[in-house]
Amino acid sequence: MTSLASRLAARGEESDSKSTATEQPATRRARRAAEELAQLPAKTPADADRLETPTGQGDGHDALVRVKERVAEALYSHIGTRLNDPKLSEEQLQAIVRDELNSIVEAEQAPLTGEERQRLINEVRDDVLGLGPLQRLMDDPSVTEIMVNGPDNVYVERGGKLTRAAVRFTSEEQLRRVIERIVTRIGRRIDESSPMVDARLEDGSRVNAVIPPLAFSGSTLTIRRFSTDPFKVPDLIRFGTLTVQMAHLLQACVEGKLNIIVSGGTGTGKTTLLNVLSSFIPPQERIITIEDAVELQLQQEHLVRLESRPRNTEGKGEVTIRDLVRNSLRMRPDRIVVGEVRGGETLDMLQAMNTGHDGSLSTVHANSPRDAVARLETLVLMAGMELPLRAIREQIASAVDVIVQLTRLRDGSRRVTAVTEVVGMEGQIVTLQDVFVFDFAAGQDANGRFLGSPIATGVRPKFTERLHDLGVSLPPGMFDVPRTL
Repeated sequence: MTSLASRLAARGEESDSKSTATEQPATRRARRAAEELAQLPAKTPADADRLETPTGQGDGHDALVRVKERVAEALYSHIGTRLNDPKLSEEQLQAIVRDELNSIVEAEQAPLTGEERQRLINEVRDDVLGLGPLQRLMDDPSVTEIMVNGPDNVYVERGGKLTRAAVRFTSEEQLRRVIERIVTRIGRRIDESSPMVDARLEDGSRVNAVIPPLAFSGSTLTIRRFSTDPFKVPDLIRFGTLTVQMAHLLQACVEGKLNIIVSGGTGTGKTTLLNVLSSFIPPQERIITIEDAVELQLQQEHLVRLESRPRNTEGKGEVTIRDLVRNSLRMRPDRIVVGEVRGGETLDMLQAMNTGHDGSLSTVHANSPRDAVARLETLVLMAGMELPLRAIREQIASAVDVIVQLTRLRDGSRRVTAVTEVVGMEGQIVTLQDVFVFDFAAGQDANGRFLGSPIATGVRPKFTERLHDLGVSLPPGMFDVPRTL
């Protein structure tokens, strides 16, 4: 089969025999591509590595890349501001782009095979409407996180392991277009005066972007993906995150309106577990969720979702998580679910838990249940109130009933390593007792995966009496220590 380079060169020679004054624009573009091919030096591995697709495809691939760039440029000029027109639905925009693309590719008159033509259309459509070279990664369900460190370095996380992806952006400009497309869809902006932004995709995936001058090596983009079909209890049990006994206990705690804090480090699955816990809330209750960027995927109908808002270019209009927590108390909530406490809103949430809003749920960054209590103390101090430490600890001991600790282990798995009851105060100390702890003594298999699972400590928590009074039953023997073989 004749290569694309040869066919373009042949078309260029044929065009040379005609008068340049009567050339059509598409013919001139094809002739220019052929001339460029003729002047190209021999390819080196370094040149090949700059392509956004795997190397070794020859000059024909270079020509296809140039055709793609011209088609994309023509499409941008034809569509213009309609790309960001809020009056157009996604389906209408897709139809406009599809029609324009077909017309532009026809006008190019480039001798493409059917496979090359379809590939060209798909890649340009991804560049214009999707996430460019990242779109194929977004379509891969095994990818849980995408990290772009400049246009040439793209990494992905699969199964808790980081690997370098075989895709790259053609330029810093292409990467910037993708970032701007993401943030403009939700009414945010990113430029030199505001070079950092948190955003989200339509599927709920969390996005963070940093551009120069803050990002010295090129624009940086981090996408933490969330499944369009949220994980449920059987999924977490299959993954080894939970055990059946622990799932029964957590369901009873939610139904019994205990206040629960999910604690863990970055990327341990706190939001996923919060989704699962929220699924246990009875459907007749009114739920209000409060988040920086909407990520929770609750399935109940009686649901109000609130999202904070950053300040505008004039430094005004900011609505914080704390503002939303305060306002939610006037919305007659049965449950308040705060995506994450990270500031002064912690004080308002603890006060809500202590004034009749039982069954509240939230997450906090901490590496152990004891650290979670210390972190809550620090966050309350950020509210700017001059409270004595003992008063803060009494608030925490009275408000929080259960702390669920998540840990990302060395094998990449995410496990619940402790379910801890907040018992009360002893002197100046908040008293905790573990109900379930992870069994690290079980060791690891040949692949380095931990064989252990969370096991009962034999301690029967005090909140079981409250659950019994509310008619919430627990399976017998749930808190018995497992027999050793």
